[in-house]
Amino acid sequence: MTSDPRAADPRTAVPLDPSLAPPGTRAFRDAGGIPADRWHADQEGETLVPTHCCFCGVQCGMYLRVDRGGKVFGVEPRNHDINRMRLCPKGINAYQQVNHPDRLTAPLLRRSRDEDFREVSWDQALDFTASEIKRIQQSYGNDAFGLLGGASLFSEKTYLVGKFARVALKSRHVDYNGRLCMVSAAGANKLAFGIDRAGNPFSDMLLTDCLLIAGSNVGECFPVMTQYVWGARDRGASLIVVDPRQTAIARTADIHVALKPGTDSAFFNSVLNVVIEEGLTDEAYLAAHTTGWEEVKAKADEYPPSRAAEICGIPAQQIVQVARAFARAPKAMAWHARGIEHHSQGVENCLSVINLCTATGHIGKPGAGYGTLTGQGNGQGGREHGQKADLLPGGRSIMNEEHRRQICEIWGIEESELPPAGTSMMEMVWQMQRREIRGLIGICNNPFVSLPNYGVVKEGYDATEFHAQFDFFLSETAANAHVVFPVTTWAEDEGVMANAEARVVKHNKAQDPPPGVRTDTWVMCELAKRLGAGDKFAFADSREVFDELRTASAGTVNDYYGITYERLEETGGIVWPCPSTDHPGTPRLFEDGKTYHPDGKIHLQVVEWHPPMDPYDDQHPMSLTTGRTVAHFLSGNQTRRLGGLVEQTPRPWAELHPSHGFRNGEPVRVVTRRGSEVFPALVTEAIRPDTVFIPYHWPVPTSANALTIDALDPRSKIPEYKVCACRIEHAETIDEVPAPPVAPGHAAYPEAQVSRTDPLPPTSPQGRGTSERG
Repeated sequence: MTSDPRAADPRTAVPLDPSLAPPGTRAFRDAGGIPADRWHADQEGETLVPTHCCFCGVQCGMYLRVDRGGKVFGVEPRNHDINRMRLCPKGINAYQQVNHPDRLTAPLLRRSRDEDFREVSWDQALDFTASEIKRIQQSYGNDAFGLLGGASLFSEKTYLVGKFARVALKSRHVDYNGRLCMVSAAGANKLAFGIDRAGNPFSDMLLTDCLLIAGSNVGECFPVMTQYVWGARDRGASLIVVDPRQTAIARTADIHVALKPGTDSAFFNSVLNVVIEEGLTDEAYLAAHTTGWEEVKAKADEYPPSRAAEICGIPAQQIVQVARAFARAPKAMAWHARGIEHHSQGVENCLSVINLCTATGHIGKPGAGYGTLTGQGNGQGGREHGQKADLLPGGRSIMNEEHRRQICEIWGIEESELPPAGTSMMEMVWQMQRREIRGLIGICNNPFVSLPNYGVVKEGYDATEFHAQFDFFLSETAANAHVVFPVTTWAEDEGVMANAEARVVKHNKAQDPPPGVRTDTWVMCELAKRLGAGDKFAFADSREVFDELRTASAGTVNDYYGITYERLEETGGIVWPCPSTDHPGTPRLFEDGKTYHPDGKIHLQVVEWHPPMDPYDDQHPMSLTTGRTVAHFLSGNQTRRLGGLVEQTPRPWAELHPSHGFRNGEPVRVVTRRGSEVFPALVTEAIRPDTVFIPYHWPVPTSANALTIDALDPRSKIPEYKVCACRIEHAETIDEVPAPPVAPGHAAYPEAQVSRTDPLPPTSPQGRGTSERG
């Protein structure tokens, strides 16, 4: 492969030195990014298409290799400043899904769940779906039909999901699977800062003196992001990790706080208590830039280390160590993820971290600040432009009269036609159970694996009179639908995503979709025509949708107006807000000491710890917690079909402490109030004795989410995935891992399924086991 031809041309060189960064970006390393054009391959007939990974919120740059026939056949890492030539196991294998034999290539239809699917024409599938929408809404009202989107969609498509629900369906019931990811962080950010995004770029980690990572298994969930952690360590930064498990990243920490699941806010309140008691607060910053400090200070006084140590199951002295390390550092940063967000007190957990950062003055500076790590590729962008139940494009509130007026003017509808706020994803399932929602369209989600309390989810979906699903593989949820629309992968369309830094990056089309496959945009527009709203959905492609999105976001906190496809190609990414086409973007927030509240201040919030919603008792004395593993992604509908990833991690396991007397691979039954399943034991001293961990990427009967509780945070409505009461028992036989569903006439792809029969958990390559196999 040739090198970048711009390297020898100073007129087109991209600044890589922080001192050469464009005006307004300060010390944001490599702010110019790595442009996406002018690359070619040495191999005759091969094309390299610059794009980004489809998986997590890091959004690593990559090249898809396209052969002379126009088919994607490989991948190359890209020297983008996000990932610097690095890709994780999922990124390396992602291209294999594009031309996978399991791809759906024709619409599937059945009029009853008692029937088998049959392939039909697009007109048949679209006409039947439109007729069912009309039937249900005419009989039960517009709100009897709902729409669930996804945070792995391009932002153009998430914009259309929200618009389609409110303008074509005229229903208030729209939400998305980002509700299962980081809405607790979003809620906390809005309360404290008036803006929902990370305050600092990844590169600020390279400048910090103390890095605190709470509830994030970075090494497996965001592998390429570890380069920033190691960069910080190389220049002498201390590392604090808060996690019940000694993950790979925790093993390298100066301080690993292995607290009991569900006790995070008690811990951070106590850390703040020590900071206050030892005079380590930045009183000048607090006086100038905050409200609510006296109330927060009074509440922290109720959490001395002795009390928090008992709640959290950790030494009191460790709380003191964390307080001193973080507060005394000249520059400190805190990043967190689902580990502190997936709780019935998820918003409070995030607010308690914000309180700590603010009290110590570690906000809005190079190397000092606060950020949240998005799990899905567009976890950030997916909630910004209208598919969330309570939001309109640009992060506008659907309850705000002025915001409603603005969007109605852009969409060309009367304000009276715009429905009010809807309910959250899990609440919609409960409404489906009660037959308040009788019809549903799902796009880019798989609730049969990803939602908690599977029995309730299955009952809710089975109660619907009609269900359609968009996907490029037949997921467990799609296999239960009446209509399945075969849609494109990320490599067969173009669009933008916003990564965990709020950096908007462009994905480029690498190949045409298979015959019979359409884009999500095309399907929504065709359905809108059949529902009488075609004039509001006259979009030829993603570019036209993005132009409307830019206009719809102009002047809002989430301002994309100055971001264009051309600028993204030129720069490699722009961080919003970006109000004009000559604006460089805003990689670091709050540098002037002002937030996005009208008074410009940080609104500190009082946090009170309360126990998890699933109580412990003699029958359920332990904590079950769940999470990801490096080889798989979310519901596994994509990764459980890729041979190398299945071979690396063929099945889930129950991770438990040696004190329980199990050996690696022995059957262990995990029992909660929702049911029980049997997994191979992975015995390790890297987990608390009172805690069991199960990865959640598999369906029943090996589904962690058949066991988790569907309790919700009262503000963010995020489920409490990270803690529920359980017990463990010896069992005779390990539950078998099912193969992913496939379309009629297809067989399970054998090369990707052979490893599923391995009864043993992963061994040392994943960095966990401390006992030998066998």
